Amino acid sequence: MSKRTLAILAAIGATVIYGINHTVAKGVMPMHVQPFGFIFLRVGGAAILFWLISILGPKQKIEKRDWGRLFVCSLLGMSINMLSFFKGLQLSTPINSAVLVTITPIIVVVISALFLREKITLNKGLGIAMGFVGALGLILFGAEIRQDAPNIPLGNSLFILNATAYGAYLVVVKKLIEKYHPFTLMKWLFSMAFIINLPITLPEVLEIEWSTMPLWAYGSVAFVVIGTTFLTYLFNIFALTELKASSVGAFVYMQPLVGILFALSSGKDHLTLIKILAMAFVLVGVYLASKKPRRGIKHPEEA
Repeated sequence: MSKRTLAILAAIGATVIYGINHTVAKGVMPMHVQPFGFIFLRVGGAAILFWLISILGPKQKIEKRDWGRLFVCSLLGMSINMLSFFKGLQLSTPINSAVLVTITPIIVVVISALFLREKITLNKGLGIAMGFVGALGLILFGAEIRQDAPNIPLGNSLFILNATAYGAYLVVVKKLIEKYHPFTLMKWLFSMAFIINLPITLPEVLEIEWSTMPLWAYGSVAFVVIGTTFLTYLFNIFALTELKASSVGAFVYMQPLVGILFALSSGKDHLTLIKILAMAFVLVGVYLASKKPRRGIKHPEEA
């Protein structure tokens, strides 16, 4: 089997884990683990794992001028991003989270245009508009009466905040990725995030009743910490060694499909017309916003 084939399988593996996570994490909250308590376990567990695996990487020292950017990346990517996602998942549904998480590429395009002065083509503009129409549709019209989803509009809004924070993180972290080894970067990002999140997450983790928690709940927690947080990053890093970043990023289109199929097959969620329409708008919007213009063709705003 070629390295390229293994890289594709790794990217697919990461996407499948992300897709399944929407339902697995939802199944544990809030009965056994509260959302912020989950983040304590997730960030703390990932920090330990990345410190252990960093032994295999080069010994690097973070330059003094980079600590500020490192803090911002940690705040965006491992604090606001994760806290808003898990709280949103408690309040909303797995299918809504699987759909709304895919607007991250659109957020990246908008932030890049605002701060990096990248041009927004006609296709990208239309994609941004369609993506936000789909997201807004889920927030305003996607509410259902469900015992396990007490506030769907607020939960969906938190998914938007999650995608925005992560999109900003991807833009800000770019310079650090070019400078430091992934193991070095991740061990410090997760360690800083653990300290940032501590005042918010500690009270809820202390409420966990470990002795009465069923075995399957332990398995779900392990899946989120080891699978969703640690393995997915390693899989994506390996995929990037053989595939272009844009190719790896394209696998985000698979996540709603995997998430929805798993949620439906496990009986944890169901499709509605609003969800189908919103998903169509979001996916087409992300495709248009991410699509590169063909060479030799100038768009009106580029002429």
